[in-house]
Amino acid sequence: MSGYSLSLEGKTAVIIGGTSGIGRALSIGLAEAGADVVASARRKENVEETASEIEARGRKTLRVPSDLQDRASIENLLAAALDAFGKVDILINCAGRIRRAPTLTFPEEEWNDILATNLTGTLRACQIFGKHMLDRGYGRIINIASLTTFVALNEVAAYGASKAGVAALTRSLAIEWSKKGVMVNAIAPGVFRTALNAELLDNTPRGKELLMRTPMGRFGKTEELIGAAVFFASDAASFITGQVLAVDGGFLASGVNQ
Repeated sequence: MSGYSLSLEGKTAVIIGGTSGIGRALSIGLAEAGADVVASARRKENVEETASEIEARGRKTLRVPSDLQDRASIENLLAAALDAFGKVDILINCAGRIRRAPTLTFPEEEWNDILATNLTGTLRACQIFGKHMLDRGYGRIINIASLTTFVALNEVAAYGASKAGVAALTRSLAIEWSKKGVMVNAIAPGVFRTALNAELLDNTPRGKELLMRTPMGRFGKTEELIGAAVFFASDAASFITGQVLAVDGGFLASGVNQ
């Protein structure tokens, strides 16, 4: 059964949006599981910093910034990875945007921007890296969904619509690509504390409600997403495709918690 191992030794991963928050945790986690990891994002200093973390774990990497809105930039990222490693086995799509505002007056331009990043951007990366994977007959793609894929959080309709779309896209690609050896799954994180949301989670009524709705009684640590990502990225998940795995401390199972 050794062919179905959780080790990522010898694999090459590209993580878009891989230099902050959840993406950064997954970049380092996949490196610790044995993969060479290219963590890419728009800001060069973040790319440099995360690359150093990956190298500190004895893995190879590249320092290639990219912008998910720019197709040529994502094509360049793939070309650089192929030039250095000869293949890309794993793609994780972590780049995302959110804005909270009442839906009635939500600016259409902002709506389009959020869908362009979270949904169309995910499609763009899947198309560009997916073609290489289909040509090779092997690949693992992991998209990042959300609690809002399944339930509504107040006043983030654009984000919720984009993340529901990510789940539908994940399933569509799974059925189109699985016969050719490319598995496409998604992770739906629950509530994880990051630098961006710590104030909201710790000091607002919304934060209190999110905590109350999480049966484990605490927020997630970003490292707690690594296991799910390593599993989906590994040969242990060879018959799993089109799934959205919630890593949420029980949030989606929760009705009344007291």
